[in-house]
Amino acid sequence: MIFHQFFEADSSTYTYLLASEQTREAVLIDPVISEVEQYAAFLEQHDLQLVYSLDTHVHADHITAANELRTRFGCKTVLHRNSGVVCGDIFITDGSAIRVGELLIEARYTPGHTNACTSYVVNGMVFTGDALLIDGCGRTDFQEGNPATLYDSIHLQIFSLPDDTLVYPGHDYKGRVSSTVGQEKRNNSRLGQGRTKAEFITLMQNLNLPYPKHIDVALPANKVCGK
Repeated sequence: MIFHQFFEADSSTYTYLLASEQTREAVLIDPVISEVEQYAAFLEQHDLQLVYSLDTHVHADHITAANELRTRFGCKTVLHRNSGVVCGDIFITDGSAIRVGELLIEARYTPGHTNACTSYVVNGMVFTGDALLIDGCGRTDFQEGNPATLYDSIHLQIFSLPDDTLVYPGHDYKGRVSSTVGQEKRNNSRLGQGRTKAEFITLMQNLNLPYPKHIDVALPANKVCGK
């Protein structure tokens, strides 16, 4: 498997490229519109064909590159069926799978940050979007957020994976690039150390986070695939 992690600094967003060494087909997870030239250069350098663009959810902090990539490369855009986005090509649900050469990418429905959050599991890795972060999780105070739902999603869909599963989040603000399921179960300051659902709900309801600075631009744009 070919793997590359991109980083967009303004929103601290990670984008992931996965590709088959056999077929040279590739997918991008959570692409950002400002970084399209980086993706294009990598695809050309490695002789890869982009076939899917996967968004883990409808983002509020950056504009997706889904439509730009579809126009430029002819790839299919993939989102959860609860996203409310009508411009997607493929709408998935829990347990859906996407095959790219020898790679089988499993979708796990992980709502709570939004109602359409999906984590993707492949080859001992899980791409968690904004559901589970390194030593944290996505906020639950806007955009269909629900702390009880997020707690259940993470425990049932992510913490149920083997402890050595690598966790690749949608963001990190401290320069960390990955974690493991076992590490987050033990040490995550919001969800680990045996924290109960009631404790988690209380914590999330009292974070008093600032209003997302890009939401008024990003959210409407992402409802139409970043047009």
